[in-house]
Amino acid sequence: MRGLLVDYGGVLTSDVFASFGAFCAAHGLPEHTVRDLFRGDPDARRLLADLETGALATAAFEKEFAALLGVDAEALVARLMAGAVPDTAMLDAVRAAREAGLRTGLISNSWGAERYDRALLAELFDGVVISGEVGLRKPAEEIYRLGADAVGLAPAACAYVDDLGGNLKPARALGMTTFLHRSAAETVPALERAFGVTLSR
Repeated sequence: MRGLLVDYGGVLTSDVFASFGAFCAAHGLPEHTVRDLFRGDPDARRLLADLETGALATAAFEKEFAALLGVDAEALVARLMAGAVPDTAMLDAVRAAREAGLRTGLISNSWGAERYDRALLAELFDGVVISGEVGLRKPAEEIYRLGADAVGLAPAACAYVDDLGGNLKPARALGMTTFLHRSAAETVPALERAFGVTLSR
């Protein structure tokens, strides 16, 4: 393997679902309200898909999803994601991978292009694929092909890291080696063993 491809939210940040839970607690909702809507409510699933593919503007998503939740729509995406903070250990691991000569890439389902630090992405990655910019979202197989293409490698030469098991299946089907992320303490050593390089700092 010569390429490391990673997800953004939940891999380079802390747990997104924990952030959703904190949002729910702050608004007097059952802890898993947001998660359960995205998993099981057809309207919420449609809104999420349209947001992530860029078919729906952030403000429109906020208005409609706020109505499902029964909360104020103002800055709803920022509030939902407020608890998803940068994971320094994972960011350092990607930085170290690139410095070691690996090709590094991002494959991210976007909640708005403005949520990314573009200078940081340029520092960390040789290639960036953001769902809202390509009109595809994980787990569509083609977005993983785009990720491999973005770093100039065949899928079989790449590892892919995501915090959602369902997002790993298409990557595996293309020949990528996949890693289910739960914490930097688990993922970084696993990547070090796979690539034979030191990624921890």
